[in-house]
Amino acid sequence: MLDISITRLEAGSANFAQGLDAVLAWDEAEDAAIHARVMDIIARIRKEGDAALIELTRLYDRFDAVNASGLELSRDELKKAWDGLPAESAEALMKAGDRIRLYAERQKMDSWRYAEPDGTVLGQQVTPLDKVGVYVPGGKAAYPSSVLMNAIPAKVAGVPEIVMVVPTPGGETNPLVLAAAYLAGIDRVFRIGGAQAVAALAYGTATVPRVDKIVGPGNIYVATAKKLVFGQVGIDMVAGPSEILVISDGGTDPDWIAMDLFSQAEHDEDAQAILVSPDRAHLDAVEASIRRLLPTMERAEVIRTSLSRRGALIEVRDLDEAAEVANRIAPEHLELSVEDPESLATKIRNAGAIFMGRYTAEALGDYCAGPNHVLPTSGTARFSSPLGVYDFQKRSSLIFCSPQGADQLARTASVLARGEGLTAHARSAEYRIVERS
Repeated sequence: MLDISITRLEAGSANFAQGLDAVLAWDEAEDAAIHARVMDIIARIRKEGDAALIELTRLYDRFDAVNASGLELSRDELKKAWDGLPAESAEALMKAGDRIRLYAERQKMDSWRYAEPDGTVLGQQVTPLDKVGVYVPGGKAAYPSSVLMNAIPAKVAGVPEIVMVVPTPGGETNPLVLAAAYLAGIDRVFRIGGAQAVAALAYGTATVPRVDKIVGPGNIYVATAKKLVFGQVGIDMVAGPSEILVISDGGTDPDWIAMDLFSQAEHDEDAQAILVSPDRAHLDAVEASIRRLLPTMERAEVIRTSLSRRGALIEVRDLDEAAEVANRIAPEHLELSVEDPESLATKIRNAGAIFMGRYTAEALGDYCAGPNHVLPTSGTARFSSPLGVYDFQKRSSLIFCSPQGADQLARTASVLARGEGLTAHARSAEYRIVERS
């Protein structure tokens, strides 16, 4: 049996806040060496373009492209990957894609306008971004689900061109990832990764087009690069380690809860899995399930490290207090494994995604439920939302003034502008005032 030590906390105890802060702590301080290295990579891509991209891809991914055109995969190669999939895999990708698309269609924003009695028209014009870059990890694992989750909402938004970058260590491509790119309708795919791929998308090279926004997860180098190019391009978010918080009333099978916690802990050693319950015996039973099931897991050591470092079992007074704890943590994924999830959900303010009921495993949302699995982490659900169609659309304000409307607005604007000492603003408005006898 693997040795594992999971933090136990009681919400009503005097040291609970301190204990919870210790569990939630994640060192986000920028590593100076990584920051400097990423800045150097970005500078090289801006200065040397394709030449630097080829060299850095050879260095970090052990993939030697003879020239820049060798970095791109053709549409025919994507189709070949799709055609070569086992029927079961192709069907799973199609079902997931259809559900993601159906959900995304409901998020699409439409333009609107209204007219005032004097003929002035106000409104909002919604347009898609021109070009989007999708980063897909390709190091420790391959994520075809991330391809679908990032690309399909962009397509639904009406983005004309989607450019995907994915590292291919040792030159090896992943058929599922390429097939997902084909299914999602991605326009161009480049075999590049890391900070160099982010820089190429942000600034463009002779081969890789410059995009307007970069979305998709990556390692610390990718995250740092996204931070540094933000402003030159838009980004979705800077994601931290994956998280799950389960609120259980004690009525769910402890093995189910243990496996739900494992489902996030297996991502990496910094992932976080927390169980909150008012039932102490249930917490004990889940801990026993964790110890019994852990040795059976393929990624047991990763799970053990994750739960030992950042996992917790928290006892609360009741489900109301459980909701308070959840809102304090603002988790990426929140499971409400309770008898009446609808009622409890009304008390949740801060969560990336809420999974309601005993049968709604977070893993279903990762792949095929429909809502996006790109979610705010590290407490940012307090002010951030899941990736969606709206992230690929822009809003422009529309203002049309009739002569009568301009007259009325100009009189107000003139007073306010002169109050701010901006005479040109005032006089520009005053030219529109209709002289009255």
